[in-house]
Amino acid sequence: MPKPLHFNAFVMNTASHIHHGQWRRPDAGQTEFNDVDTWIGLAQTLEAAKFDAMFFADVSGLYGDPEADFDVYAHEGLQIPSNDPTVLLAALAVHTQHIGLATTSNVVQNHPFNFARQMSTLDHISRGRIAWNIVTGINENASRNYGLPALTDHTERYAWADEYVDIVYKLWEGSWDEGALLKDKEGGRFSDPSKIHKIFHRSARYRVEGPHLPAPSPQRTPVLFQAGSSTSGREFAARNAEAAFIIAPTRDVARQIVEDTRRRAATHGRLPEDIKFFAGLSFIIGETEAEAKAKEAEYDRYVSVEGYLAHMAILDRTGRVYPPKTPLSEVDTNTSKGFTEWLSKAITDREPLIEDLAWLQARNSRIVGTPEQIADELERWRDAGVDGINVINWVIPGSFEEFGEKVMPVLRERGLAQSEYAEGPLRQKLFGAPLLNDRHPAASYRGAFANGPASWEEADAAAEGSSAPATV
Repeated sequence: MPKPLHFNAFVMNTASHIHHGQWRRPDAGQTEFNDVDTWIGLAQTLEAAKFDAMFFADVSGLYGDPEADFDVYAHEGLQIPSNDPTVLLAALAVHTQHIGLATTSNVVQNHPFNFARQMSTLDHISRGRIAWNIVTGINENASRNYGLPALTDHTERYAWADEYVDIVYKLWEGSWDEGALLKDKEGGRFSDPSKIHKIFHRSARYRVEGPHLPAPSPQRTPVLFQAGSSTSGREFAARNAEAAFIIAPTRDVARQIVEDTRRRAATHGRLPEDIKFFAGLSFIIGETEAEAKAKEAEYDRYVSVEGYLAHMAILDRTGRVYPPKTPLSEVDTNTSKGFTEWLSKAITDREPLIEDLAWLQARNSRIVGTPEQIADELERWRDAGVDGINVINWVIPGSFEEFGEKVMPVLRERGLAQSEYAEGPLRQKLFGAPLLNDRHPAASYRGAFANGPASWEEADAAAEGSSAPATV
């Protein structure tokens, strides 16, 4: 039997996430994203269809130049307004039993001590179904929202992420030894203090004493997702990720990303299969190929060219989005140069317009056809090295209802999707064990603080004699 694929619903607690303009459709329920019942109902629909997880994207600031007006984002509902997905996960956890719940949190937006506590709390509430998508942020406005003068340099942002994960790993994996939680009513001991440790972490940005306040949750460390395909992003994923989310225009590009990241993982003492790769794809489904094509034309009728261009942040030197009819030869931008290079290579028989880029993006990573044709294509993505799919919706809940009702049964017949959930926490469902394996860098902190420093004075003295001054 072929290896089954994993399926996540890729969503965001906002009205316009990836496919801009679709919120205007009569059947688009994402306009009611403030209503918790929208998400509870979707979570239960996805669980009934045996999706592995709900994967929530998030940003903590506006796209584009922070000095320019943000009219287009407000008009389009383009991730403003939006709500915090981490808070929402608690509600979804108590209305579901099996589906994983993944949140995105930027290392800039939350102090690592507080974030570690939130994740442990959610993992307890969900009985071990929480995942964290680790991101470094790309928005200048988000950086300003947290007191920074500007967006930190790309390479430096990943150095920051390295510091951040080092702290939360120490809290999740090292602060509490196994057996520390006693609940001994007769002996009057709730926990064993000899097995609970302060971490005395100090680094360029943080000084965290500990101990971690929550007792170990079912997974200790949430399942670790990472989204970012730059060289720095792949290297970070190779060291830290258990699952990587990729957006690739073709299967060949996906294969290259997967193979490169897995090769990098091996250099860090991990196995290539320690990381699962999820490709972001959207689907237009018809009972016949002709019906699917007709539905595609209807979807395209709602495409917002301005929305896609704003999301890609193709900005002029004043920070404003270019008008759609602007010839590419007249575009002078310091942002998103990769997109404009992509357009110049994609259209060679005429002068490309900037709106062509929006249409390329709207139709990118789109699979159109019958359930059988879609299953054929997903099998080819699996053969390219992809382990799972982040299903991108057009409308909520209809896109996921249709995929669950029409495509999932065909995939199950071919052994390409699970029929039932495995037992245990999310990591056990994905990898066969509830805790991080010993090859992951976080595992090195298990038991590491049993004989650690008892004060900052001892910690600082130890650091001065260490060859690794960044952390204790």
